Amino acid sequence: MSRITLAFGCFFKMLFGGSLPAGAAKYLPEGALPKSLPGKAAETTKAAPKKETPNKPKKSAANQHRDGSLALLALLQREGRLVDFLQEDIEEFDDADIGAAVRDIHRGCRKVLSDHLTLEAVMPGEEEDSVKVDEGFDPGEIKLVGDVKGEPPFKGVLRHHGWRVTESNFPKLSGDVDRNVLAPAQVEVQ
Repeated sequence: MSRITLAFGCFFKMLFGGSLPAGAAKYLPEGALPKSLPGKAAETTKAAPKKETPNKPKKSAANQHRDGSLALLALLQREGRLVDFLQEDIEEFDDADIGAAVRDIHRGCRKVLSDHLTLEAVMPGEEEDSVKVDEGFDPGEIKLVGDVKGEPPFKGVLRHHGWRVTESNFPKLSGDVDRNVLAPAQVEVQ
Protein backbone atom coordinates (compact mmCIF):
# COMPACT_ATOMS: atom_id res chain seq x y z
CA MET A 1 0.00 0.00 0.00
CA SER A 2 2.89 2.38 0.68
CA ARG A 3 4.00 2.14 -2.98
CA ILE A 4 0.55 3.29 -4.12
CA THR A 5 0.76 6.25 -1.75
CA LEU A 6 4.27 6.99 -3.01
CA ALA A 7 3.07 6.76 -6.63
CA PHE A 8 0.33 9.33 -5.99
CA GLY A 9 2.82 11.49 -4.11
CA CYS A 10 5.24 11.32 -7.06
CA PHE A 11 2.51 12.21 -9.52
CA PHE A 12 1.37 15.32 -7.64
CA LYS A 13 4.90 16.37 -6.69
CA MET A 14 5.93 16.19 -10.37
CA LEU A 15 2.73 17.91 -11.49
CA PHE A 16 2.95 20.86 -9.10
CA GLY A 17 6.61 20.92 -8.05
CA GLY A 18 8.54 19.52 -11.01
CA SER A 19 10.61 17.16 -8.84
CA LEU A 20 10.37 13.72 -7.27
CA PRO A 21 9.99 13.22 -3.53
CA ALA A 22 13.17 12.08 -1.80
CA GLY A 23 11.67 8.67 -0.92
CA ALA A 24 11.05 7.81 -4.57
CA ALA A 25 14.74 7.61 -5.53
CA LYS A 26 15.26 4.23 -3.83
CA TYR A 27 12.69 2.63 -6.20
CA LEU A 28 14.38 3.87 -9.38
CA PRO A 29 16.99 1.81 -11.25
CA GLU A 30 20.60 2.95 -10.76
CA GLY A 31 21.37 6.00 -12.86
CA ALA A 32 17.70 6.69 -13.61
CA LEU A 33 17.45 9.75 -11.39
CA PRO A 34 18.20 12.80 -13.55
CA LYS A 35 20.59 15.45 -12.31
CA SER A 36 17.80 17.99 -12.76
CA LEU A 37 14.51 18.51 -14.50
CA PRO A 38 13.84 21.43 -16.83
CA GLY A 39 13.32 24.49 -14.70
CA LYS A 40 13.60 22.65 -11.36
CA ALA A 41 16.30 20.96 -9.37
CA ALA A 42 15.63 17.26 -8.77
CA GLU A 43 15.44 16.16 -5.16
CA THR A 44 17.92 13.54 -4.07
CA THR A 45 17.52 10.95 -1.35
CA LYS A 46 18.66 13.55 1.18
CA ALA A 47 16.17 16.31 1.64
CA ALA A 48 17.67 19.77 1.66
CA PRO A 49 17.23 21.59 4.95
CA LYS A 50 14.37 24.04 4.90
CA LYS A 51 15.23 27.68 5.28
CA GLU A 52 13.82 29.21 8.42
CA THR A 53 11.90 32.44 7.96
CA PRO A 54 10.89 33.41 11.47
CA ASN A 55 9.39 36.78 10.55
CA LYS A 56 7.70 35.76 7.32
CA PRO A 57 4.59 37.90 6.92
CA LYS A 58 1.28 36.10 6.52
CA LYS A 59 -0.60 36.53 3.28
CA SER A 60 -3.04 39.37 3.42
CA ALA A 61 -6.75 38.72 2.96
CA ALA A 62 -6.55 40.67 -0.30
CA ASN A 63 -3.82 38.36 -1.65
CA GLN A 64 -5.72 35.26 -0.54
CA HIS A 65 -8.86 36.58 -2.27
CA ARG A 66 -6.83 37.33 -5.41
CA ASP A 67 -5.24 33.87 -5.35
CA GLY A 68 -8.65 32.24 -4.90
CA SER A 69 -10.09 34.26 -7.77
CA LEU A 70 -7.21 33.26 -10.03
CA ALA A 71 -7.56 29.61 -8.99
CA LEU A 72 -11.26 29.72 -9.94
CA LEU A 73 -10.44 31.37 -13.26
CA ALA A 74 -7.80 28.69 -13.90
CA LEU A 75 -10.43 25.97 -13.26
CA LEU A 76 -12.87 27.69 -15.65
CA GLN A 77 -10.10 27.79 -18.26
CA ARG A 78 -9.11 24.15 -17.72
CA GLU A 79 -12.66 22.75 -17.88
CA GLY A 80 -14.39 25.21 -20.21
CA ARG A 81 -11.60 27.10 -22.02
CA LEU A 82 -13.35 30.29 -20.83
CA VAL A 83 -10.30 32.56 -21.11
CA ASP A 84 -9.58 31.28 -24.63
CA PHE A 85 -13.15 32.07 -25.64
CA LEU A 86 -13.17 35.54 -24.09
CA GLN A 87 -9.81 36.41 -25.68
CA GLU A 88 -11.03 35.33 -29.13
CA ASP A 89 -12.35 37.97 -31.52
CA ILE A 90 -15.74 36.50 -32.44
CA GLU A 91 -17.03 39.33 -34.65
CA GLU A 92 -16.27 37.44 -37.88
CA PHE A 93 -18.00 34.20 -36.83
CA ASP A 94 -21.67 33.59 -37.50
CA ASP A 95 -24.11 32.96 -34.67
CA ALA A 96 -24.36 29.21 -35.37
CA ASP A 97 -20.59 28.74 -34.98
CA ILE A 98 -20.56 30.76 -31.77
CA GLY A 99 -23.54 28.84 -30.42
CA ALA A 100 -21.81 25.51 -31.04
CA ALA A 101 -18.66 26.71 -29.24
CA VAL A 102 -20.61 28.16 -26.32
CA ARG A 103 -22.32 24.82 -25.65
CA ASP A 104 -18.96 23.18 -24.77
CA ILE A 105 -17.78 26.21 -22.81
CA HIS A 106 -21.05 26.26 -20.85
CA ARG A 107 -20.80 22.54 -20.09
CA GLY A 108 -17.23 22.85 -18.77
CA CYS A 109 -17.80 26.02 -16.74
CA ARG A 110 -21.02 24.65 -15.26
CA LYS A 111 -19.10 21.55 -14.19
CA VAL A 112 -16.62 23.74 -12.29
CA LEU A 113 -19.44 25.52 -10.47
CA SER A 114 -21.27 22.29 -9.57
CA ASP A 115 -18.04 20.53 -8.49
CA HIS A 116 -16.64 23.34 -6.36
CA LEU A 117 -19.43 25.69 -5.24
CA THR A 118 -22.83 25.40 -3.60
CA LEU A 119 -24.97 28.35 -4.69
CA GLU A 120 -28.30 29.74 -3.55
CA ALA A 121 -30.41 32.73 -4.52
CA VAL A 122 -29.84 35.87 -2.44
CA MET A 123 -33.52 36.75 -2.72
CA PRO A 124 -35.78 33.76 -3.40
CA GLY A 125 -38.36 34.21 -6.11
CA GLU A 126 -38.79 34.32 -9.84
CA GLU A 127 -37.89 37.22 -12.09
CA GLU A 128 -40.82 39.63 -12.47
CA ASP A 129 -42.23 38.68 -9.01
CA SER A 130 -43.35 41.59 -6.80
CA VAL A 131 -41.02 41.90 -3.80
CA LYS A 132 -40.61 44.04 -0.72
CA VAL A 133 -37.21 45.29 0.52
CA ASP A 134 -37.41 45.96 4.25
CA GLU A 135 -35.58 48.53 6.31
CA GLY A 136 -32.06 47.48 7.27
CA PHE A 137 -31.41 45.53 4.05
CA ASP A 138 -27.77 44.88 3.12
CA PRO A 139 -26.79 46.88 0.00
CA GLY A 140 -24.15 44.23 -0.66
CA GLU A 141 -26.94 41.70 -1.09
CA ILE A 142 -29.66 43.79 -2.71
CA LYS A 143 -29.03 46.45 -5.33
CA LEU A 144 -31.87 48.89 -5.83
CA VAL A 145 -32.32 50.11 -9.41
CA GLY A 146 -34.87 52.34 -11.07
CA ASP A 147 -36.53 55.33 -9.44
CA VAL A 148 -35.22 54.98 -5.87
CA LYS A 149 -36.67 57.68 -3.59
CA GLY A 150 -37.42 57.88 0.10
CA GLU A 151 -36.73 55.38 2.82
CA PRO A 152 -37.35 51.63 3.06
CA PRO A 153 -39.43 49.56 2.87
CA PHE A 154 -39.38 49.57 -0.93
CA LYS A 155 -41.75 47.68 -3.21
CA GLY A 156 -40.55 46.63 -6.62
CA VAL A 157 -40.07 43.92 -9.21
CA LEU A 158 -37.37 41.27 -8.87
CA ARG A 159 -35.11 41.61 -11.90
CA HIS A 160 -32.47 39.09 -10.76
CA HIS A 161 -32.43 37.00 -7.61
CA GLY A 162 -28.64 37.26 -7.16
CA TRP A 163 -26.29 34.47 -6.15
CA ARG A 164 -24.62 33.60 -2.86
CA VAL A 165 -21.99 30.93 -2.26
CA THR A 166 -22.95 28.80 0.73
CA GLU A 167 -20.07 26.34 0.44
CA SER A 168 -16.86 26.13 -1.56
CA ASN A 169 -14.59 23.16 -2.11
CA PHE A 170 -11.45 24.04 -4.03
CA PRO A 171 -8.28 21.97 -4.18
CA LYS A 172 -5.48 23.22 -1.94
CA LEU A 173 -2.48 24.40 -3.92
CA SER A 174 1.04 24.49 -2.57
CA GLY A 175 2.55 27.88 -1.84
CA ASP A 176 4.98 27.72 -4.75
CA VAL A 177 2.32 27.43 -7.47
CA ASP A 178 2.23 30.56 -9.62
CA ARG A 179 -1.45 31.41 -9.63
CA ASN A 180 -0.89 34.06 -12.30
CA VAL A 181 -0.49 31.19 -14.79
CA LEU A 182 -4.09 30.33 -15.63
CA ALA A 183 -3.13 27.70 -18.18
CA PRO A 184 0.35 26.52 -19.05
CA ALA A 185 1.60 26.84 -22.61
CA GLN A 186 1.41 23.52 -24.43
CA VAL A 187 4.21 22.50 -26.77
CA GLU A 188 3.94 19.38 -28.88
CA VAL A 189 7.42 17.99 -29.25
CA GLN A 190 8.07 16.46 -32.66
